[in-house]
Amino acid sequence: MNRVLFMPLLHIPSGHHHAADSIKDHLEYFEEISEEYHYDKLEILSHCFGKLESLISSIYLQSIHKVPNIYSQIYKFVVVKDRKNYQIYDYLFSKKMLQVLEERDPHLIICTHALPSCLLNQLKGNNQWSGKVVNVYTDYFVNDLWGIRHIDYHFVPSVHVKQELTEKGVPENRIFVTGIPVHPIFKQPSGNRKSKDKLVVLISGGNMGAGSIEKLLQSLHPSGAITYYVLCGKNQLLYRKIQQLHQPEIKALPYLRSKEKMNQLYDSADAIITKPGGVTITECLWKKLPIFVYEALPGQEEFNLHYLKSQKLVFHLEDWNSSKNLEDQLVSKLKKENQQLDAFHQGIEERDIAQIIKGMI
Repeated sequence: MNRVLFMPLLHIPSGHHHAADSIKDHLEYFEEISEEYHYDKLEILSHCFGKLESLISSIYLQSIHKVPNIYSQIYKFVVVKDRKNYQIYDYLFSKKMLQVLEERDPHLIICTHALPSCLLNQLKGNNQWSGKVVNVYTDYFVNDLWGIRHIDYHFVPSVHVKQELTEKGVPENRIFVTGIPVHPIFKQPSGNRKSKDKLVVLISGGNMGAGSIEKLLQSLHPSGAITYYVLCGKNQLLYRKIQQLHQPEIKALPYLRSKEKMNQLYDSADAIITKPGGVTITECLWKKLPIFVYEALPGQEEFNLHYLKSQKLVFHLEDWNSSKNLEDQLVSKLKKENQQLDAFHQGIEERDIAQIIKGMI
């Protein structure tokens, strides 16, 4: 039985957890492969410091909403500048990490966050551990915290990230362009979207219902040509506020646990307005759903947006906050076919993630 240990960060339902769970789903999808594996997931921050993780998560969520500019600058200083001196992380986590490795004895570790990757890269470089590690990048860029040199394999979101890693000395045969991992159901083609009297547009703030969704809704001025479904995630306050609007064209949806229901929503939609979170964007790219980005949370989403715009994979609603009629913009741009979506699909590895992992072990 092969032991696979997933290592995200923080307990909040972030893309790091979704990517880990999606890889597990891929392995379980192939029964003949799934029976060969035992899965475990460990979040190193809470493992080392217990309830302090909840405080850090709370500070993070408060910071990105209340002081976004400050958080953005801190993020760029800590993990984007070319800084290779991360002794503070070694001091805080290395001993605990070694204990985890001894207790769990994994055959393969899959890092969906940069911090555990950084720690394992250091331990392998110091010959303190020799197991196999995979980096799974959940954004469309590689921040400087990720371990690179001693990591065995890399699952990257695009051919451009693959090129970046090869320039850093990573052999090409160790890099797999998988896209950001999403549940297998989202890779099923939507087919031709049926013509209907009204367009359907999804509005998403991610699992946490984050961002300026309330302000966005005020800029829409629905004419009746579009029905909007707002994915409120776990933001119950946002859900209640939208219900209280009593707008027949704006419908609030609570957190959807069912991947099947979410997939049905994608298949019924004509477009999505969202933030540039890695997992949501990738799900929509697989569904070939036109993507409108209205804002980016500070930190990694800013870098995602820059990349997605450069590749013409999204429409950026830069002036949505001052637009007199945002709906007209949506309808106008939906008439334009985005051929870059085909280019995205052509660059993805043909083999399934489960088959790649089986080959590694």
